[in-house]
Amino acid sequence: MMEFETVIGLEVHAQLKTASKIFCGCSTKFGAAPNTNVCPVCLGMPGVLPVLNRRVVEFAMRMALATNCQINRRNQFARKNYFYPDLPKGYQISQFELPIAEHGWIEISVGGGSKKIGITRIHMEEDAGKLVHDEREPVSYVDLNRTGTPLIEIVSEPDLRSPEEAAAYLRKLHAILRYLDICDGNMQEGSFRCDANISLRPKGSSGFGTRTELKNMNSFRNVQRALEYEERRQRDILLDGGEVEQATLLWDAARNVTVAMRDKEEAHDYRYFPDPDLVPVVIDEAWIEQVRAGLPELPDDRRQRFIDQLGLPAEDAGVLTADKEIADYFEAGLAHYDQPKKLANWVMTEVLRVVREEDIELADFPVAPTELAALLAMIDKGTISGKIAKTVFEEMRATGKDAAAIVREKNLVQVSDEGELLALVREILAENPAQVEQYRAGKTKVMGFFVGQLMKKTRGKANPRLANELFARELGG
Repeated sequence: MMEFETVIGLEVHAQLKTASKIFCGCSTKFGAAPNTNVCPVCLGMPGVLPVLNRRVVEFAMRMALATNCQINRRNQFARKNYFYPDLPKGYQISQFELPIAEHGWIEISVGGGSKKIGITRIHMEEDAGKLVHDEREPVSYVDLNRTGTPLIEIVSEPDLRSPEEAAAYLRKLHAILRYLDICDGNMQEGSFRCDANISLRPKGSSGFGTRTELKNMNSFRNVQRALEYEERRQRDILLDGGEVEQATLLWDAARNVTVAMRDKEEAHDYRYFPDPDLVPVVIDEAWIEQVRAGLPELPDDRRQRFIDQLGLPAEDAGVLTADKEIADYFEAGLAHYDQPKKLANWVMTEVLRVVREEDIELADFPVAPTELAALLAMIDKGTISGKIAKTVFEEMRATGKDAAAIVREKNLVQVSDEGELLALVREILAENPAQVEQYRAGKTKVMGFFVGQLMKKTRGKANPRLANELFARELGG
């Protein structure tokens, strides 16, 4: 049977976090009433002239530097011509032959290894509006609030060889954008969306097969699932002796299939030409260095610092730095609790569990990092046990109260009085002679049974370390 190799390239659109649009002063705020954040410029009225937002150029430069791209000292806007109801001018202002940046790369981690993925180009452009389709009658409404919202498009080289690699690449780009604070990354609101090109070729071949394009996917999971489906579909066609037809597809998440949108348009259909209303953008070395000096610590650097300076395992450091908010939360807690590994375990298991289960932003998580640090300090001091700490944590997130108040109100202080516990230990041993004989016969796992009985009698408040010591002493072990 013939073997195939998958070839994937991604085009990512990231909405920039500017207060105003790319060529006018209208607000970019999401959620406004339809057609209220508009003016003659973004409505495409005759005789108006666009004025470039300098902040957009700086944000694009930040992304270019963070992804090892070469910044073109002279770049130019072009008109991308097509007709659609949400495009009032009849063209979109984008960049074509002279983008702001080219020839970059980022590194992804997949399957325990790392791989460099090339970036062909980054260019600036304006967004179009959107159509709102009425479900009750065959009518569509046009909302032009989004028209003119600044975007950067990040185009990868066809270096991705699996849907898993594609998802890892997208997560890495998303993290970099969030660390740079130039895109909020909100995929539900369309701030970060992706078009994916996928084709198959015979293994060992250097040419490219016929590709299909998956449009406007806005979740990592859907991108991976759509590419996996399309990979299987194309392979089945080729193995049956058929030919893959070049097309633009949409992903139907409810049915888990791709559906045809239209025949693929080629780039020349857009009739690009330099925008006559906008002069070329000239970037000097001083401006580049100014932007470079303002770059924050990026995900890979932060991950390496967590490994080198905090002694965290590489896997833990990767989880904690995958999202800037998680890393910030962890470091805020670390300022009040000096045991990185213990804190990392709680953040990765308890905090992230709640965030994912409730589908909330970390900013909305009710337990502040300082309060989590205070809870872990209570475990270290012996005030509460690790088991009780889990109960206290759940109460903290439910009520917003701090750990000390909950422990005090519910009388959860750990029992560490040796005399009190010793009396209970002797009582348990007297009640369970068969288990005592098993332990003395070498079945030391019975110790767990004894400690469990003590926890029942103390409602989980016995100091587990002291409990084990007392049982061992009384059993002569």
